[in-house]
Amino acid sequence: MAIAPELTAALDADMPAVVATYKDFHATPELSMQEHETAQKIRARLDELGYETFASGGTGVVGVLRNGDGPTIAYRADTDGLPIAEDTGLPFASQATGTLPDGSEAPVMHGCGHDTHITVGLETAVLLAGHRDTWSGTIVFLFQPGEETGAGAKAMVDDGVWDRAPHPEAVYGQHVWPALAGTVSTSSGTAMAMADSYEVVVRGRQAHGSQPEAAIDPIVLGAFMITRLQTVVSREVGAREMVVLTIGRFNGGLKENIIPAEARFTINTRTFDPAVRAHVEEVIGRIVRAEAQASGAPEPEIRKLYDFPECYNDPELTADFFDVVRAELGAEQAVEVPPATGSEDFGRFGQAVGAPAVYWFFGSQTPQALAAENVPSNHSPHFAPTDIETTLRTGVRAALAVLTSRLRAAR
Repeated sequence: MAIAPELTAALDADMPAVVATYKDFHATPELSMQEHETAQKIRARLDELGYETFASGGTGVVGVLRNGDGPTIAYRADTDGLPIAEDTGLPFASQATGTLPDGSEAPVMHGCGHDTHITVGLETAVLLAGHRDTWSGTIVFLFQPGEETGAGAKAMVDDGVWDRAPHPEAVYGQHVWPALAGTVSTSSGTAMAMADSYEVVVRGRQAHGSQPEAAIDPIVLGAFMITRLQTVVSREVGAREMVVLTIGRFNGGLKENIIPAEARFTINTRTFDPAVRAHVEEVIGRIVRAEAQASGAPEPEIRKLYDFPECYNDPELTADFFDVVRAELGAEQAVEVPPATGSEDFGRFGQAVGAPAVYWFFGSQTPQALAAENVPSNHSPHFAPTDIETTLRTGVRAALAVLTSRLRAAR
């Protein structure tokens, strides 16, 4: 079912303002859980439109619009930027800086496209508020901070977002990525990987580099741990199971002739299956502790940094999603794809209230851009939509089509 013609006409008329909104958010990104100015802009716009608004999870914003009898549906958009120095060459490129958790200053960029998510969410809210005769029910917009760190959805849920907002019967969300602008895609069932990150503190005994026999070398020990951890994928998990294990950081020591007392490294894992996830976590602990014992070292510390939940698309809702967006965008413009190995904290919202969910991707690139070598991906300093109008229009049309298809049922 395509969206109402008056919504399409209003979107067409709004496009110059929608693009301007995008450029403003693109130029003013803020780091995770520090999205204060972003939240103020979002809440001010929702207040103007007549939404009931409240803050949630620190810099999260919730907008509720009640429009007669009918179902309650939720839509989520994330709002944070990344510590990346933008190198797109755009005239509205970010020059913003922010403060990292360690107190250092870093450049900030919307390198994952959350500027498009905010813009699409706000325009969807604009059109639903301005055309209430086309739908009936209640819509809940969740503008979520801190997706990049996995902290934002949890912060909103822990802050009681569902104690203040009506419980939805379904939750929807979408993410821009470097596919053809005008297209959407997703998976039925598992849509994205669960992710877990750990820091391992390897403890040894310090000594002069000329007297290694007096030391327990945490750098050598850490190297053995890291090498053995590579066997988690190849020897601990079945060949048909998806597991990615990455060591992203390894630090130890201050001087070349001192064996230090301590070294640290980080682990990031990706899995699709909860049972495999639990097994991988157990194996990591076993390997790290066993290697320390083999070296006669003190007990290492394994500290959980963060995790991302399961992102699961309800099969029935996903089938309905494809029917709706194919009717709106065209049959060839909506395709089913394998699960993505990236991760999202979107799933926490539906899980917290037992509501099914669907999360999809929408494209952002011209055919010419996709034909080039090394197309910039999300988290690249070069990432940005090359067909911004089609990207934003498609995001809004997909959101409106899915939301109004659910809300129309009660008219």
